Amino acid sequence: LAAKISFMNEIADLCELVGADVDSVRKGIGTDSRIGKRSLFPGIGYGGSCFPKDVQALEKSSADVNYDFKILKAVMDVNTKQKTKLIPSVLNYFKGDLKGKVIALWGLSFKPHTDDIREAPALYNIEALLEAGAQIKAHDPESMGNVKGILGDRITYCDDPYAAAENADAIFIATEWPEFRTPDFDRLSTIVKNKVIFDGRNLYDLSLMKELGYTYFSIGREVIYGS
Repeated sequence: LAAKISFMNEIADLCELVGADVDSVRKGIGTDSRIGKRSLFPGIGYGGSCFPKDVQALEKSSADVNYDFKILKAVMDVNTKQKTKLIPSVLNYFKGDLKGKVIALWGLSFKPHTDDIREAPALYNIEALLEAGAQIKAHDPESMGNVKGILGDRITYCDDPYAAAENADAIFIATEWPEFRTPDFDRLSTIVKNKVIFDGRNLYDLSLMKELGYTYFSIGREVIYGS
């Protein structure tokens, strides 16, 4: 599964270079029953207690007997790169200056329906954004207590995604919680400072973002520039 995720993220990178849409490619690959549609979703990488540990353990066991497990190394390298895949886009959008910028971070756990933040991509993005000078207002339905135990008051914790988005310069989506898939965009548009979304989980249709006038960055798809 970790290999499928990293493979799909590499396909997404290629799609961006050639102007293809990773959603179409993903659906095409998934029609082959030998491959299947599960775990073919590009994004900002995997985390948790199982995938990282298990892949690293197998690679180390291989190294212990002097076997160079190249595919596993590639899986890990791709995942490490992928976790902060959107950070260059954030920096470029704000012309390299995030000082004083407020980023609404939606999602902290490594996947939805858990409070587990072990190796969560959100944590890597938080560190990168803070280092660049941004202020972060975060919401997660279950894992904010765990994150607060690590980060303390370095970020602001919000009771709901709208509180995080209020007066934000951009929204950054790190976890695909169901409630993030169908927000009230009418409400959201009135409270954000800028209609800009960096989506690490490809939650929204490009046509919808165009219609709503959002500037929208996702994984393996064209960038939508709002009006």
